[in-house]
Amino acid sequence: MFIVFSISVSVSFSQTNRIVKGRVVDKQQKDQLTGVRIIVEKTKLLTATDKDGIFSISVPDSGDYILSFQYTDYILKRVPVTLGDRILDLGTVYLEKDITVELTDNLITLTDSELHDDEQSASSVGLLQATKDIFLQRAAFDFGQAFFRVRGYDSQYGKVLMNGVSMNKFYDGRPQWNNWGGLNDVTRNQEFSNGLSASAYNFGGALGVTNISTRPSAFRPGIRISSSASNRTYAARVMATYTSSISEKGFSYSVSGSRRWAKEGYFAGTLYDAYSAFGAMEYQVNPANSLLFTGMLASNRRGRSSAVTEEVFNLVGSQYNPYWGAQNGEIRNSRERTIAEPILMFNHILETSKLKLNTGVSYQSGINSRSRLGYYNAPNPDPTYYRYLPSYYINSTIGTNFLSANTAKEGFLFNPQLNWNQIYKANDAIKAAYVLYDDIVKDSQIAANSIANITLGTQFKIDLGIGYKSLASTNYAEISDLFGSEYHEDIDVFSNTLNDSDGALQKYEDDIFNYHYDIDVEQLETFAQIIYEHNGWEGFLAGQWETLNYSRNGRFKNQRYETTSLGRSKDVSFSNFSFKGGFSYKINGRNWIESNAMLQQKPPVLQNVFINPRENNLVVPDLNSEKITSVDGSYFFRFPKLIGRVTGFHTRFQGVTDVNFFFVDAGVGSDFVQEVLTGVDKLHMGTELGVEYQVSSSVQLTAVAAIGKYVFANHPNVTINFDTTNAEDELINLEGSKDLGKANIKDYKLGQGPQKAFAIGINYQDPKYWWVGATANYLENNYANISTITRTNSFYINPETGSNFPDATNDNVSQLLAQQSLDNFYLLNLVGGKSWLKNGKYISVFASINNAFDATFRSGGYEQSRNGNFGQLKQDALSGSPSFAPKYWYGYGRTYFLNFAISF
Repeated sequence: MFIVFSISVSVSFSQTNRIVKGRVVDKQQKDQLTGVRIIVEKTKLLTATDKDGIFSISVPDSGDYILSFQYTDYILKRVPVTLGDRILDLGTVYLEKDITVELTDNLITLTDSELHDDEQSASSVGLLQATKDIFLQRAAFDFGQAFFRVRGYDSQYGKVLMNGVSMNKFYDGRPQWNNWGGLNDVTRNQEFSNGLSASAYNFGGALGVTNISTRPSAFRPGIRISSSASNRTYAARVMATYTSSISEKGFSYSVSGSRRWAKEGYFAGTLYDAYSAFGAMEYQVNPANSLLFTGMLASNRRGRSSAVTEEVFNLVGSQYNPYWGAQNGEIRNSRERTIAEPILMFNHILETSKLKLNTGVSYQSGINSRSRLGYYNAPNPDPTYYRYLPSYYINSTIGTNFLSANTAKEGFLFNPQLNWNQIYKANDAIKAAYVLYDDIVKDSQIAANSIANITLGTQFKIDLGIGYKSLASTNYAEISDLFGSEYHEDIDVFSNTLNDSDGALQKYEDDIFNYHYDIDVEQLETFAQIIYEHNGWEGFLAGQWETLNYSRNGRFKNQRYETTSLGRSKDVSFSNFSFKGGFSYKINGRNWIESNAMLQQKPPVLQNVFINPRENNLVVPDLNSEKITSVDGSYFFRFPKLIGRVTGFHTRFQGVTDVNFFFVDAGVGSDFVQEVLTGVDKLHMGTELGVEYQVSSSVQLTAVAAIGKYVFANHPNVTINFDTTNAEDELINLEGSKDLGKANIKDYKLGQGPQKAFAIGINYQDPKYWWVGATANYLENNYANISTITRTNSFYINPETGSNFPDATNDNVSQLLAQQSLDNFYLLNLVGGKSWLKNGKYISVFASINNAFDATFRSGGYEQSRNGNFGQLKQDALSGSPSFAPKYWYGYGRTYFLNFAISF
């Protein structure tokens, strides 16, 4: 590809260029601005201001164009121009500071919370911090609080890079936002490529590519100090950043630090304790070569919250969280998450008029742990355990007992929280019945990456990249608190077998128990892309080759899996090719169309490779890569007062694998099982609309709409693996696995956030440097994740007789398993700010109120799989308040964010 197109660019074209020039300054301080990017929209033409704020750019053809002026922390300015045969001097162009950058901090608190990180897919809005597209801004800052997902995609389908190095995790494919949380000042310098469009940094995925640059030379020199207050994930934050000017010897550096904390966030018992530190030094060896060193640490400890049934919500409200209880008058959460994974990175950057080469190496290590309360031959300590709630007595198979139900209700309302005192009392001095432990992942990852961007003449550009990543991951459970007991016996109480056959039976505080294994991953990626532009047409073609290898090494010999638990597994390898391409046609300087298509093969993420990695080396049978086919088409318009786009998209995910863990009473047995779904197909299709209209120099109107259809597109296969094999069941193989056949889930809706979203907004920006805005949002067609095991033929089987329930007709089953949508709801969001210039110091105040009317809504959820047969689910649903009803997460009510900042 490179050779063919290199030869073709030997043809040159004679043309007379038109010149646009001018000077860019700060509107308030009247200082020249260095490094402002000036882009001729819908062309590859760009330049930057020099040290005096002066720019000059050549445009080959006459006609109407729009110049965009882009500078970090300043409002994007678009200037329409009409070019003839003479030089056009714009004179002085003024840029204003953008106090709405604090909206990014608002978004961080949403991304940071990850309320759905256990049972639901992560929201994709965190990728959208850098975009100026009005639809994507609304998706991030307004729809994001309802855990809206752009095009219904999980965040694993978007690539996040830092200085060109991939930040997506092997475990779930998602970027770990907490790795740079609290470092907003130094991670705002981002470039985002939406959807399937071409990116100069990576082949990307269906959701696009974000590259974060940490070069101090691109930051605005000076000091910035800010302080924030909020009632979301944290209550308060302080942050300070200093960036030096470029010295005569070519050195520049930037340092930043922050502290965020809360005794509890919006949801009860969710403590927050985080600090972050950042340092970057750049040395410009000469005008073409720069060396960059970056180091960062973002340590985050927070209490987690739980999804609850509607019964629990009706008793105690949407802010309830069963994971915590008071101990000695202090909040203690049994489910805490701690993340501390520092990153060290070194880059060499070569920039000439024809070539940009960025080569980087990075090392990341650290810990990601989640605490959990374990109980052994003891009552479940969860206050929302179904036997402690009124519905247990209402739905009893031996008859309804209203007296006991009322007693349970009163008891729950009297003390709805975790009872730490009872846990201590239940443990004797010797052997523990209750144990607090941490599920720990210790990762050590090395990555190397090189990206070349080559300009060939005025029509061709080639992007090439190669990247290598190697991960060594250690996974284990560690006892943190025995609650006064001496030791814990490391035995699986359901099967009465040893978790560590070759180790000690008695485990003490700080000992590893339950499971212990290593995961090794190696990945090599290469991509090539060529872009061609001529006479208003632009096209690109990109290809990627990827090889990936997983392996597991068990350190414990598990008595239930004596032959498959200890030692190294077989290698699980994938080698894939992917392609994408697109074109755009510039109808004129203010209207253009664009269309893209992609065929991608994506290896399964680590969490869907091994059936039960905590206990054995068994791999999902016939494991294959996902096949992703996607197309989109857009119409863009850019007029002096009206800008926007309309986009249609169609994406099919085929051959997806999904592994889930739960306890089930199914027609084929009762046990803790691993459910393996293979051959899952998903369809995502819809339209996006985003429009901005500048009524006057001060008033702007916006309108946004997203209408999608996200459904299962086939009937995938379901296999369950039992923890304790029933040797008498001849249908269960020696590995404890049983094939349940197809799950009848085609056309069921995906639990991927609201599938329809609408917003109308108005902004007013006063010449005296104050600003207010309001956005009214309406979101609908949101669904809980379905239980697939209840949609298999095993659901019809009576476990007591082995034959079908007589009344389990298709109509009765369909009625019982009908999918219900979650709440349709309105959200009103208000924002505003004011800035001052005092003695050379820039002072700003920003405030926002989200969900101003304090609407209560379910942001997501999942069906429980406990009742895995028709008889039990029917009995449980008779009262209208099932014990094993779907569990829901509830969105934030009225929240605020207040920020004060000073820069000089």
